[in-house]
Amino acid sequence: MAINPIPSLSSSHELGKPISEVIRARIKASGKRFFANDNISEFIQSSGEMEQLLTEVEEKVQDLLHSLVIDTESDHNTQETARRVAKMYLKEVFGGRYLPIPAVTSFPNVERIDELIMVGPITVRSACSHHLCPIIGKLWIGALPHAESSLIGLSKYVRIANWIMSRPQIQEEAVKMLADEIEKHINPAGLAVVMQADHFCMHWRGVKDTAAMTSSVMRGAFLQNDSLRKEFLSLIKT
Repeated sequence: MAINPIPSLSSSHELGKPISEVIRARIKASGKRFFANDNISEFIQSSGEMEQLLTEVEEKVQDLLHSLVIDTESDHNTQETARRVAKMYLKEVFGGRYLPIPAVTSFPNVERIDELIMVGPITVRSACSHHLCPIIGKLWIGALPHAESSLIGLSKYVRIANWIMSRPQIQEEAVKMLADEIEKHINPAGLAVVMQADHFCMHWRGVKDTAAMTSSVMRGAFLQNDSLRKEFLSLIKT
C-alpha cells in the first residue's frame, strides 16, 4: 500500500496524541502484530504522518543524547545528529518496516522454463533486533520455475531482499521471511535462500569475535532433489 501524499485528517480521538501512539492503536485494533521485523506501512496513512513520526523519533534521540551527557548545543559534530539518526532509522536502515514493498512486476513463464535460476551474491544490510547493530553480508537465491510459475527480473529479487532486510531482526527469521515473500511473487517448484553475514553485535561488543553466520531455507524441489540442491550450493561463491 503506497503512502498517501496528502495528509489525512485525524479523527477526534487521535488529536493531541503522539503519532506513534496513533499508529500503535490502529495496529492493535486490526489484531495484527508489530514486531521489530514486521512491516507496518499500511497503518501510516500519509506522508504527513511519516514526517510527524520522524520528528517524534528525532525528539527521542535527542533525549538519548542528552542522557548520554553529550553536549549537542556546543559540539558542532552532534548538533544535527538526532535528526540524522531519525531519518536513517525511518527511511533507510529500517525502511522495510515503514515503507511499502517496491513495485514488483512479474510475467508468465511463456517458454515453460524449468531450469535453475540463480541470483547472487546480493549484498545484505540489516540490523540485529537485540542491539540494533549492523548485520552485513551476502545472500544467494535459487528458484526452480514450472509452467505455471511467474518470473521476475533480476533487479526485483534485489529490491525484495533489500525491503525484507531493512528491518531489525535475527538472521534466521530474515531468511524465512525473504523466502516467503519471493514465493508469493513467483510460485516456484522449488526455492532456496542462503545468507552469510557478519554480525556487529558480536564483532563490536560482547565476545568481539569475527565469526560469520550462514543460514539457509530449502523448499520444494530443493528438499526433494539432492542433485538440484548440490548444483545450487556448488554455484555459491563465498
